[in-house]
Amino acid sequence: MRWLILVVVVGGCRSSTSQVGVADAGPRRPVEKLEPLEQVVTPAADASVADEREAIFRVATLPLAGPKPPAGAAVLQLDGEGVTSGGQPFDASAVKQNDALVLVPVNETYLVQAAALLARLDDVGADVFLKHPEADIAWPLDLRDEGAFQSWVDDPEPGKVRVIHRADGFELQTNLGKLPGKDPNGPTVPVRGGVMDLVTLQRGLERVAKKFKTKDLCFVPSFGMELAQVSRAMAANWTSADAAWFPTTCLVYPRPRARDGGAR
Repeated sequence: MRWLILVVVVGGCRSSTSQVGVADAGPRRPVEKLEPLEQVVTPAADASVADEREAIFRVATLPLAGPKPPAGAAVLQLDGEGVTSGGQPFDASAVKQNDALVLVPVNETYLVQAAALLARLDDVGADVFLKHPEADIAWPLDLRDEGAFQSWVDDPEPGKVRVIHRADGFELQTNLGKLPGKDPNGPTVPVRGGVMDLVTLQRGLERVAKKFKTKDLCFVPSFGMELAQVSRAMAANWTSADAAWFPTTCLVYPRPRARDGGAR
């Protein structure tokens, strides 16, 4: 578990074959300074000062929308480092290019625990989907390890939008810098009352989608983040079953290092 202390500068590259529309962002504007993003505050039940203060910690519910899992795809249950399909241990070495696989994280399964499986699926070129924990929705993923992610970031194309997902919230970054939140020294969208503020995150994604022509978005979770939380966060990108602010969803994962120091 020593990956948990690594700093995320995060990774072959593979995109699930999925026809995804782009949410209507309206006319494109010239790239300009990113203005601070205000958090969405749930209206207080009455006008009392106490209720208004409490409203700061109440998080509005994001309506869930997104694509259904592909028909005929193999469903993999990820429980810690264990992987099963149909109740039987899953042999990742048998996966072939373009095989459709739906990942269903259960219990407290962390990104770092799924790293070996993700690397295998990335290398072979499988079509990977991550299921939402509470809905019959599965996000098509473009898996990127550290090298592929860094190459993408280094490309000078405007945008390079990524969501840095930490325990304290979301930092929304572009190659113009971070989209500032209410606290310029904190995350763009902080956790409020212990709950992810996905409505505000979606507003942030909408804002940067209107500024850039790029079509891909990278989620960069801390390696100790639960995969179920990663999946919940990805809902902020989708506006319907077939349209998202950024149609390609990249998941950055920590590729395991060769223990003997040899080639991967």
